[in-house]
Amino acid sequence: MLKKQLDKGLVQVYTGESKGKTTAALGQAFRAVGSGYRVYMVQFLKGGPSGELNTVKKLEPDFQIFRFEKDRGFFWTLSDGEKEELAGEIREALDFVRKVFREESCNILILDEIMGVIHNNLISEEEVCDLIRSKPEKMELILTGRDVPQSIKEMAHLVTEMRLVKHPFEQGIGAREGIEW
Repeated sequence: MLKKQLDKGLVQVYTGESKGKTTAALGQAFRAVGSGYRVYMVQFLKGGPSGELNTVKKLEPDFQIFRFEKDRGFFWTLSDGEKEELAGEIREALDFVRKVFREESCNILILDEIMGVIHNNLISEEEVCDLIRSKPEKMELILTGRDVPQSIKEMAHLVTEMRLVKHPFEQGIGAREGIEW
């Protein structure tokens, strides 16, 4: 049972070529949990360890992260068989999202890296548009990932683009635990 209800849930998108999309969604989630709302995040195309997983465990049941995929590396390194298996796991995650919508089991639902799922042809743009259309009225939906399709931009109430100005990778600095993951 939810403690509070939003008067109206909107659709937010965090996109762009730079880092910060998941971080922005997490910041929104932490703010919401601090105000008494329940947040679910479904992470796509992420199977490895990440600092937010440890933090969010301390906030359960008010904030939970769900992953349906095995940790198998970057999409472009996968065999055809692994891509097929991944597609099945993505379908399982989408079934979970639909169940969350039906049961209205959270106030804010974050679909982290859902744009990457579209761009890797694991689900269609239209399927994501259908999800947006089926969102419960009082549930906020947050979508993240690069290259948001125009149809999703048009359906969203808020679109924030992270623009790359300078990045440590350009200076030979790799991803760092607790900062990038």
